[in-house]
Amino acid sequence: MFWVLLLLLAWTVAGTACTRLCLAAVRAAAVDEDTDRAHDLTLYEAAFLSGGPARVADLTLVSMARQRRLLLAHTGWATVVDPRGRDDMERSVLGAIGPEGQSRIAPVRAAAAAADAVRGIADRLVSAGLAVPDGARTTVATGVRQVRLAAVVVLALGAAALLAPVPSAMPRSLVAVWFALPLALTLSCLAIARVEVHPYSRWASPAGQRLLGALTRRTKIAGDDRTFLTSVAVRGVRAIGEPNLRAAFAHREYHEPRD
Repeated sequence: MFWVLLLLLAWTVAGTACTRLCLAAVRAAAVDEDTDRAHDLTLYEAAFLSGGPARVADLTLVSMARQRRLLLAHTGWATVVDPRGRDDMERSVLGAIGPEGQSRIAPVRAAAAAADAVRGIADRLVSAGLAVPDGARTTVATGVRQVRLAAVVVLALGAAALLAPVPSAMPRSLVAVWFALPLALTLSCLAIARVEVHPYSRWASPAGQRLLGALTRRTKIAGDDRTFLTSVAVRGVRAIGEPNLRAAFAHREYHEPRD
């Protein structure tokens, strides 16, 4: 019977996706047990846990611009004012801009995000159990996406089985019930993941997410420049309230002007 083959395929898809999600959750819990809970996050580390290497580059650019050591024009250009970097990330940004002291922001962001300084931040966070290792980045967030896709596939297979012109001795209502079982499995996994391991993150482990929450709560009280930079680290450039500075990051690509 044709619908049975589709049902087996639906169970395979649902079972595989749910198993991967469960394994990812178990790995995340194991990492959480070995976490350095006394770790005090820096802004660079908070940026990495929130948005990865690109977020670290954005934070560095914004921080230097706030200190008037780098000019970020709304046209998408960065100009060096102070050529002395105060840490490895700032030196990476200055090196990406080049000796001429001026460059488009988009390639500077890309080069700074791929710098050794960012890899060093990632390695420290992984060692502390706060970040997800590169090899395990198919984590809970990816597992949840796979289960969502599996639910859609099960629905599609069920619809194909019900609409197929091939005659079947099984009533269509019972066929629908059989396909409802793998669908219920995927939806149950999503519900459990929502309760147990939400919010999902590509970069931060559960312990890293908790430290991010604690950092945000502490800096809300201060109301100073660090609060602003923490917002950029956690939320990205959309947290920038200054129109000109925010517009500088809107130029993601550079197109040569036509003659």
